[in-house]
Amino acid sequence: MLTKIFITLFIVIGAVVYLRRGRGKKVPLASDNWEQPPLISKVVIYTTIALSMLVTAGYWCWSWYDDNTVVQVTISSPIEAMTASYQVRKKDIKEQRITTIDGIQIRLSSQERLTVKPLATP
Repeated sequence: MLTKIFITLFIVIGAVVYLRRGRGKKVPLASDNWEQPPLISKVVIYTTIALSMLVTAGYWCWSWYDDNTVVQVTISSPIEAMTASYQVRKKDIKEQRITTIDGIQIRLSSQERLTVKPLATP
């Protein structure tokens, strides 16, 4: 995940440097009416870059917030006819294991059933 962020930042910084420097010096011919790109195109490019960075940051923040949401997990075992409830962060629910917010790791068998509910807010 961190690698993707660094690669994205590297590409964005490279694009900004490329846009600021230009494409190099071109010797204008007599028939060329070479002018600077219009201001509108620069505004569109910078707006697109800013908007994509904003959307990426928003998605990243929402993903972090959602992963750290605490939920109520109820484990039901049909073999022993028992149920137990724990508070767990969403990111700590794995295939065969959960880790509670207290740091207790619980390994699950293939017969146990998990029920995930949001915590009741007072």
